[in-house]
Amino acid sequence: MAALAGLATLPGVFMSPLSEAAPLLEALRPSPRMPVLFVGHGSPMNAIEDNAWRRTWQDMGAELLARGQRPQLILCVSAHWLTRGGWQLTGMAAPRTIHDFGGFPRELFEQQYPAPGAPQVARSLAQELRSPATARALEVDAGEWGLDHGTWSVLKPMFPAADIPVLQLSMDYARPAAEHYALGQQLRALRERGVLIVGSGNVVHNLRAARRGTGINAAYEWANEFDVKVQELVKAGGLDALVAFQQWGPMAPLAHPTHEHYLPLLYAAGAALPTEMPRFFNTGFQSASISMRSMLWG
Repeated sequence: MAALAGLATLPGVFMSPLSEAAPLLEALRPSPRMPVLFVGHGSPMNAIEDNAWRRTWQDMGAELLARGQRPQLILCVSAHWLTRGGWQLTGMAAPRTIHDFGGFPRELFEQQYPAPGAPQVARSLAQELRSPATARALEVDAGEWGLDHGTWSVLKPMFPAADIPVLQLSMDYARPAAEHYALGQQLRALRERGVLIVGSGNVVHNLRAARRGTGINAAYEWANEFDVKVQELVKAGGLDALVAFQQWGPMAPLAHPTHEHYLPLLYAAGAALPTEMPRFFNTGFQSASISMRSMLWG
């Protein structure tokens, strides 16, 4: 079962070295409930530009550590790892930093995020988590994938030491939205085992309609309408209603011509408790058609 062809290219892929001084995480321990995040990652350039989005990611990571919420493990669901026939977890000890984009400056391709993996934990979680439709165990990818830019571009500013183990969970793109949300609900229990759940995508994502050089408050009417709809549902605790996004009228296909950037929100929403008060940050748009709205529960 391979990643979907044509949805990610891999120029400049390098193996990330694993520090010999960092022992691999072998098991998860009980913990106070960890937060869950959905992060709008936008352009890969946000990883290196000194802009408001990146500065907020830096502040968020520092805040979590200051609150004593250092994760044992980060489990990230990125818009950029899509699979067919089921879900996968990265299971390598030293996940590579994937540069799954093109046409950007050399500095961006030189970025590395050498966070360790957690192979034993990945194997255990693959047996615990189940594909919603078939109840089959998940699969473990021991070497094909790694950490794509949906993961490392936000984690590097948040946790620059790269000393927290990271797993990625793929998304079976052919499955209906309700199944993605259901798998997110399975992730909820991991929050009490020291796992920080991070969904990385965008509430609105239409590259075809992008207008470069626009301000953070500039957005198409349909983009703003979709963004506000998500905000209102999340604020009201109507997280399960996010599943029906494709039924929200003409704005839906404009907000997501393809919906891989929306799906990570469903995992984060599934892992959140409907009674948890959401906190929004990075509200605004890039290029008028990419919502950077992000949210934290817990």
